Amino acid sequence: MTIAPVQSPSLGSSGWTDTRLILALEEVVEKELNRHLGVAKEWMPHEFVPWSQGRDFDGVLGGEAWNVEQSQVTALGRVSLVVNLLTEDNLPSYHHEIATMFGREGAWGTWVHRWTAEEGRHGIAIRDFLLATRAVDPVELERARMSHMSEGFESDNAHSMLHSVAYVAFQELATRISHRNTGKHAGDPLCDQLLAKIANDENLHMVFYRNLLKAALEIAPDQAMRAIADVVTNFRMPGHGIPGFERAAAQIALGGVYNLRIHHDDVLQPVLRHLRVMEFGGLGPEGLVAQNELGVFLDGLDTQARKFEERQAALLARREARRNAG
Repeated sequence: MTIAPVQSPSLGSSGWTDTRLILALEEVVEKELNRHLGVAKEWMPHEFVPWSQGRDFDGVLGGEAWNVEQSQVTALGRVSLVVNLLTEDNLPSYHHEIATMFGREGAWGTWVHRWTAEEGRHGIAIRDFLLATRAVDPVELERARMSHMSEGFESDNAHSMLHSVAYVAFQELATRISHRNTGKHAGDPLCDQLLAKIANDENLHMVFYRNLLKAALEIAPDQAMRAIADVVTNFRMPGHGIPGFERAAAQIALGGVYNLRIHHDDVLQPVLRHLRVMEFGGLGPEGLVAQNELGVFLDGLDTQARKFEERQAALLARREARRNAG
C-alpha cells in the first residue's frame, strides 16, 4: 500500500502541513480502523458492577451515610481510582480536541467517534462500580468532577497534528498501565477484572495511534521525530488539572501504580523500541537534532528513575519499621 508520494527534497519538512498530513494518512487511518474493529471485543460495563451491594445514601432518600470502612478497596486503590475516573470524565473536552484536529469526515471521523464511544464506557463503569461498592465518598467525588470539568481541558499539543498523534501514542499506553496497576493494588478482585477490561481498550487505542505515528515517521521523518522528542520531553498526563493532583500523584507513585520508573520502562521505551526511533535513519538536520535531544533526555530520565527508586525503598523501609515498632 502506498501511503503518500515520496517527499521531494525541494519540498522540505515545512511542506507537510497538518492538512496535507491528514490527507496523506487517511488510507492508513482506514486500515488501522478496520484492524481495530476486527479485534475489539464487545463488553458490557454493567456486568462488572455488583449492583446487589448498592443501597441508598443519605440525602433525599434518607439512606446510610458513606463511611470509608464500607468498602474493601485499599486507600491506594481509592486515590488512583478517583484520579483515573476524573481523567475519564473530561471525555467531552478530549472529543472536541481530536474532532477539531482530525475532522469528522471519512475514516478519521469514524475513528474519532468510535474512540469516543469506547472511552465513554470507562467512566460509566468506574463510577457505577465506585458508587455501588461505596468505595469513595460520593459527595467529594461529585465536587471534584464539577471542579475538574469546569476548568476545561486544553491539550499541550493542539498546535500540531503530529504532536497530537505522538502524544496519544504514549498517553494511551500510560493510561492502560495506570488502570491495570490500579486494579492490581485495589484489593478487590472484581475491580481488578473491570480495570483489566478498560486497560485492554486503552491498549488497542495505543496500537492504533502507534501505528499511525509509524506511518507519519515514514512520510515526514524530520517533523515526526521533532514531535516525538517534544512530546516525550514535556509529557504530562491529561488529568494534571485534577484538584489535588500532585498529592495524589505522589501517593500513586510511591505505591507503585505509576511513577518515573514505570513511565520510562513500561510506557516510553516500548513505543520507542517498536518505532525504532533511536535507530531511525534518513533524517535531516532537524530530525537528527530531535533524535539526539530525545536520547539525552531518556538517559536523564533513567537516572531520575533510579534516584526515585532509592527514595521509595528508603521511605517504605521506614514505614515498615514504624509498623513493626508499633
